[in-house]
Amino acid sequence: MFDQIAYAMGGSGQGGQQGFGMFLPLILLFGIFYFLLIRPQQKRTREHKELLSNLKKGDQVITAGGLHGRITGLTDTVATLEITEKVRVKVARSQISTKLLQQSDRSK
Repeated sequence: MFDQIAYAMGGSGQGGQQGFGMFLPLILLFGIFYFLLIRPQQKRTREHKELLSNLKKGDQVITAGGLHGRITGLTDTVATLEITEKVRVKVARSQISTKLLQQSDRSK
């Protein structure tokens, strides 16, 4: 029985190369996933954090839920938006998805 196991294992000495050859497709697949999925998502996350840190009163924004408004108050976690005259809502700061360009920003 032990002779059969030893024969099945093979004595050619190419076990290391064969093992690496099995992992090569997995390594290539991870590289493809990294450059097509993971890296762009990290870039979007970084840009969103930068957007949130640069918000200030008076900015026109759009929330993730689709509300358009002007920022009238900011804390670390909450933004107060004026959506129409004398109508204000509080939203989580992280839910602000887009900052709209002001008239002065469009001329640049």
